[in-house]
Amino acid sequence: MGRMHAPGKGIASSALPYRRSPPSWLKTSPEEVVEQICKLAKKGLSPSLIGVILRDSHGIAQVRSVTSNKILRILKANNLAPEVPEDLYHLIKKAMSVRKHMERNRKDRDAKFRLILIESRIHRLVRYYKTAGVLPPNWKYESATASALIA
Repeated sequence: MGRMHAPGKGIASSALPYRRSPPSWLKTSPEEVVEQICKLAKKGLSPSLIGVILRDSHGIAQVRSVTSNKILRILKANNLAPEVPEDLYHLIKKAMSVRKHMERNRKDRDAKFRLILIESRIHRLVRYYKTAGVLPPNWKYESATASALIA
């Protein structure tokens, strides 16, 4: 499938291991992994960063194979999930940085066009999350109040 706002048709992605069981050399129990996830979430790390830290520092390649639950589900069960989904958070952050660039460089037409594309992606994602029940029905993205969402 093609990209939304780009001509590319790339299908690059990482391949998950075929075996769904945890590796035999991994001696960490599921309870310890959940405890580490909660500890990292309390520091304010996003779910993807938690996964990277567990992979690189603790040797846990797939949290799901060890705990039989994904990181975000574990965070939701412990009431530590972020209120704004991570992909939406990063799009809002990107839109804010482009907007900040536009304040300094008023004549940058390309940045203005890219900002329109980023914000249309934000609105599309918000529409999806509202129907999925992740965001409340009255949630609205406004560029003026976006910095309060990110902080």
